[in-house]
Amino acid sequence: MDVMEAIAVRRSVRKYSPQPVEDEKLEQILEAARLAPSWANRQCWRFVVVRDPQTIARLAQPRGLVTQVNRWLKDVPVVVVLCADPRRSGTRHGQPYYMLDAGITGEHLVLAATALGLGTCWIGAFDEAAIKGILGIPAHIRVVALITVGYPAERPALYERVMRAAAGSARRQPLSKIAYCERWGKPMASSERTREQG
Repeated sequence: MDVMEAIAVRRSVRKYSPQPVEDEKLEQILEAARLAPSWANRQCWRFVVVRDPQTIARLAQPRGLVTQVNRWLKDVPVVVVLCADPRRSGTRHGQPYYMLDAGITGEHLVLAATALGLGTCWIGAFDEAAIKGILGIPAHIRVVALITVGYPAERPALYERVMRAAAGSARRQPLSKIAYCERWGKPMASSERTREQG
């Protein structure tokens, strides 16, 4: 699968088969993440790969209303906890780049997993202090995301279908609404646009 196909077919998966993820595939997706660009090539990201079912169950414990939605997490085969060290990145115009650095490497990981036939889900709703305590992550390190990895179940779970419908996550805005030519608000001519997909 090439990168454009991986981008097109990637989806958030919340229901996984019990098939374990092979070590070789896990290493491949981490290698893809390692190759991501970063601020001054400082590579501020770190990954905690969690495969132990008991630890994953602890990560899935609800803590407050915002994390109630992550109860499904207890049944996933692998959780990659994406971390970043802000000291190893920079700030420009008041914006911390460690979040951008982590976002790029996380997307590399997600697309590589998709290309290998694995499903993923990027989780941003979590209790950072609790995650740090469970995994022994140092205080100065930020937890940016939890990324689940595994083989998708044949049919998406009801919960996943409901979440997709509620979020409208399968829909994307057409390029004509988000891409401008030369100046803000000037639409691109049709010859300058890729075929729009709704």
